Amino acid sequence: MKKARLAGLVVLALIVAEAGRHANAWMSREAAVPVPNAPAAMHAVHAGRDQPYRGDLVLIDGAHPVREAGRQTDIIRLFDHPELRNGYGLANTAIALSKRAADKWQLLADAAREDGIDRFFIMSGYRNDAEQARLYEEKGSLYELPPGFGEHSLGLSFDVGSAAAEMNRAPEGRWLSKHAWEYGFILRYPQEKTAVTGIRFEPWHLRYVGMPHSALMHRYGWTLEEYLEALKQRKSMSTAMDGVEYEVTYYAASAAGDTAIRVPAAGAYMVSGDNRGGIIVTIQTRTATGA
Repeated sequence: MKKARLAGLVVLALIVAEAGRHANAWMSREAAVPVPNAPAAMHAVHAGRDQPYRGDLVLIDGAHPVREAGRQTDIIRLFDHPELRNGYGLANTAIALSKRAADKWQLLADAAREDGIDRFFIMSGYRNDAEQARLYEEKGSLYELPPGFGEHSLGLSFDVGSAAAEMNRAPEGRWLSKHAWEYGFILRYPQEKTAVTGIRFEPWHLRYVGMPHSALMHRYGWTLEEYLEALKQRKSMSTAMDGVEYEVTYYAASAAGDTAIRVPAAGAYMVSGDNRGGIIVTIQTRTATGA
């Protein structure tokens, strides 16, 4: 389904590390649990050689293939988890996804159902190299990318449809365009940004990027490519949501593979790479006014 016209993009990809240790501390609209103020004390840690290639925000395209270190390690088959498939359908029982993304998708589906939107179904999720190779051979380069060069190889992207109509005119599609960012998702290939992404409009293709990144992209109307480039140029960005402040800082990765970065001595943070020589630290603190 992907037609790559991606040469020349200069972008970054945020790649999550230590996510498991800090996942419960991250706050977004669907899980607004207060966390302690981040301490003033910061200390240096060293990001390893694989850090630039793994995590929730890695950019995958025709110029930036997924590295083995970047494949999600929490892939689950959704059919085996009935607690994570309430209020939407599956096109088949083999559909798989990162559990972290599936958890957030379930929260999104619950909220949509409260608004009377309840005809979602997931058409496709994670694909291993063998499955992607088969699709590439069957459909060709007009609709598919080679193994490792598409987001479905990552485990954080999936194609979602509606039982009511095509997604570009279904209530489900309209709801997602307004609210997906609130749960850490983006519409990865928007209609007005095909020149940036190199991919035709796909109203069905969602990508999990997490907070605060989906909120910043929504605020500025950025694609993942544009957001990552802005981080590279600005070096630092910040935002606040629901009484929580986020500070996102860019570091150039060391060619030796041992990059010193500064993180809180305690508190919530995430470390991400960019798949092209950068590392980004996202720190979460509580605002002065609280939540």
